Amino acid sequence: MGDPGSLVTEGRADDRSWCLRRVGMNAEWLLLEDGNEVTVGRGFGVTYQLVSKICPLMISRNHCILKQNAEGQWTIMDNKSLNGVWLNRERLEPLKVYSIHNGDHIQLGVPLENKENAEYEYEVTEEDWERIYPCLSPKSDQMMEKNKGLRAKRKFSLNELEGSGAEGPSNLKSKISKVSCEPGQPVKSHGKGEVASQPSEYLDPKLTSLQLSGKTTGAHVDPGPAKVVELHYKKQKASNPSASQSRLELFKVTMSRILKLKTQLQEKQVAVLNVKKQTQKGNSKKIVKMEQELQDLQSQLCEEQAQQQARVEQLEKTFQEEQQHLQRLEKEQGEEDLKQQLAQTLQEHRALMEELNRSKKDFEAIIQAKNKELEQTKEEKAKMQAQKEEVLSHVNDVLENELQCIICSEYFIEAVTLNCAHSFCSYCISEWMKRKIECPICRKDIKSKTHSLVLDNCINKMVDNLSSEVKERRIVLIRERKDIN
Repeated sequence: MGDPGSLVTEGRADDRSWCLRRVGMNAEWLLLEDGNEVTVGRGFGVTYQLVSKICPLMISRNHCILKQNAEGQWTIMDNKSLNGVWLNRERLEPLKVYSIHNGDHIQLGVPLENKENAEYEYEVTEEDWERIYPCLSPKSDQMMEKNKGLRAKRKFSLNELEGSGAEGPSNLKSKISKVSCEPGQPVKSHGKGEVASQPSEYLDPKLTSLQLSGKTTGAHVDPGPAKVVELHYKKQKASNPSASQSRLELFKVTMSRILKLKTQLQEKQVAVLNVKKQTQKGNSKKIVKMEQELQDLQSQLCEEQAQQQARVEQLEKTFQEEQQHLQRLEKEQGEEDLKQQLAQTLQEHRALMEELNRSKKDFEAIIQAKNKELEQTKEEKAKMQAQKEEVLSHVNDVLENELQCIICSEYFIEAVTLNCAHSFCSYCISEWMKRKIECPICRKDIKSKTHSLVLDNCINKMVDNLSSEVKERRIVLIRERKDIN
């Protein structure tokens, strides 16, 4: 990481500032300066340049924009990025402004295959300046100035080496050591005649966007770019597989050529160092020739890189066009499917209406039949009610004529039967016998009287089926006679 020392200003030691803290890392934090618009992407001219070593096309050239609104609240906007901006695990709509708050989670791009998290994930936080400062990522303009300084220093070292042919072997050896031991260019030398291990210090910084992780030997093609192309062109292959396959093969061939050139460049660098160690005054021309070949290889590699970058941009543009075309086709296909579904729904509706009409007729017939049955049931019920009333009337007649006491004109209460077979209430006949000892009906002498349980039970059951008034009156009479006795 570069040193963000230029961001330090006097009087900020006690301030609190907003920043995007990279998840799981104490480095590459993005500072949100008040009053300034912050742009993030892989292209030039942005505030923070994010160049992915795993997937170069994951971050768009101008991926997103962060700025403050009129109230001073920080907001984020997806600037039509290819792989999207995610706020709290939800993808943002392009060119739409969303407010962000302390603790929000921001994700740029999507996770690659077999990975749970994306490469660039941040958390919105407000921290003290002393806590933020050591972890800040350098801005894009600071990185460009640093790269220019490194290129100037390397060029000066090359010119110095070219003029070292006329000097002694000791001076040549010391200058080689000086060049190879510059910061960021480690060289290990374990003795005379051994091959020094050195990374490609003469590569242009522009090549870092497609630099592969790890060491590369021979013409091996790194699977990373191939996976990126496969990931980006899955939908494209569905619509035009042959064209996408040819572009993919061309991309692989170009990457293979770049890797070969890089390998040749590294071999030439090793050979130059070995020759510089063993050379004498008479071999300066050979050194100059090899360095010239090295520069030619570097130029060729830069050209290949520029062509490859142009092809990548063309592929990206083609992919976007074909994706839009595919979306239009899907929309048209969706409209046709909708029309077919509508026609099918109308047909089903007609069939359902016909079935409902048939069901309605069937129900009407059933209702008519039920109405007839109901009328018949009502007639039968009326007949039964008339019969019941007739029976009740007959029962009342029987009760009034046969089961009433002739003395009190009430239904028998504790009925007793005399020796002449006439029946009276027990209370009534007892009161009668106080005056006369003869039957009130036939005038025969009363010689015996017997309680009739059958008459009592029959009268009680019949009274239960009569009106409540009759029941209450009978209960009152029974209570009164018990009180008198």
